[in-house]
Amino acid sequence: MERASFFSPQAGRMIDAPVQTRARFAIGDVVRHRLFDFRGVVFDIDPVFANSEEWYQSIPAESRPRRDQPFYHLLAENEDSSYVAYVSQQNLLGDSEGGPVDHPSVDQLFEDFAEGRYRLRRSLTH
Repeated sequence: MERASFFSPQAGRMIDAPVQTRARFAIGDVVRHRLFDFRGVVFDIDPVFANSEEWYQSIPAESRPRRDQPFYHLLAENEDSSYVAYVSQQNLLGDSEGGPVDHPSVDQLFEDFAEGRYRLRRSLTH
C-alpha cells in the first residue's frame, strides 16, 4: 500500500500514513462542497489528513471524514465571505462550469481562469 510522508504546518509534525485514494482534483481546479454552500479553488493538497487533532475532533462524529484520503486547501467563497477551507475529497465535487472564484487571494497564486480552471503563477512553479 502506498504511504504518504510529509511535514504538516497545521499539525506541527511529520505525517506518515497509508494512502487509500489518489487525488481526484489538482491545484487550480474549481470545486464545491457536497453538503455546504461554498466553492473554491484548490491551492494545495495533502495526500492524507494533516491538520490538527483538535480540528478533526471538532467535526461531529457522524459526519467526520476518513483520514486516509486526500484533503484540499481551498481559497473558498460563499455568499457572505471569502476564507480558506480544508476539505476532504469525499466532500468535494468539480465545479469548473461555475466560473471564476471571487476570493481576494486568487491573483496572488494564480494567473488566469481558462477552460474551467486556474493556472498557477509561473513564479510559483519554480
